[in-house]
Amino acid sequence: MTDLARRTGPVSRLRVIESLPAGDEEHEDRVAAEEPLEIRIAWPGAEPRRAWVTMRTPGHDFELAAGWAFHEGLIGPDDLTEVAYCTDEDLAPEQEFNVVTLRASRAVDLAHRHDAMSTGSSACGVCGKDSIEAALSTVRGPRWDGPPPRPDVVRRLPALLREEQSVFATTGGVHAAGLFTADGDRHVVREDVGRHNAVDKVTGARLLAARPVADAYLVVSGRAGFELVQKAVTTGVGSLVAVGAPSSLAVHLAREAGLGLFGFTREERTVRYA
Repeated sequence: MTDLARRTGPVSRLRVIESLPAGDEEHEDRVAAEEPLEIRIAWPGAEPRRAWVTMRTPGHDFELAAGWAFHEGLIGPDDLTEVAYCTDEDLAPEQEFNVVTLRASRAVDLAHRHDAMSTGSSACGVCGKDSIEAALSTVRGPRWDGPPPRPDVVRRLPALLREEQSVFATTGGVHAAGLFTADGDRHVVREDVGRHNAVDKVTGARLLAARPVADAYLVVSGRAGFELVQKAVTTGVGSLVAVGAPSSLAVHLAREAGLGLFGFTREERTVRYA
């Protein structure tokens, strides 16, 4: 049993001691909240089964669960029938809002990799995929097929993302992801301590709103690792735009999948890798 609030928000307050040249100062500070989220999946004739546990920033939990299952190829856009917090009587109070159950309309293949790798940190996201072929196999919907990326739009996307990063503005401790149109209009922006969680929340928001998960740009506030490119490929977006650098495997997957990939993106500069 812990002394955590039963429904923690995205920000936690605490007392800190700040050391300055003039001396130490004690004051209140705010940090990004981080708690585990267990995702369970059920379908007709099957009781809920644990599929994944991740460390996340509380908030938009249903979106996170739905987006993660979609990115993993476990559900399609029309497979979800219900998303809810688990109400098992044996749950401890601090677990009440830390377990989400997805109910699908069809049987879900929880392969061995999900059973064997059913926990993770807020820094992981590939979830057992060990090849580009496996990553490409999870594509579940139509690809965005609009006009080529416009460099002037690409360069201003991080600033547009930053305008919606309220938790980062308060704590400095979370990542962000957002889905944007070809003209740079925002569809949805989400934040989380885990960069892959932020992308899951963006896709989940579109799924639960019955909106297309693909558009011109998926924008992320950090680097473009393989796991983020994999999620972008799965959703079918046109381009992934990152503030930081990509990895070699991320570039390779983007080129194999036909995904536009941009890194080191600022108002005055961007680098295209694929």
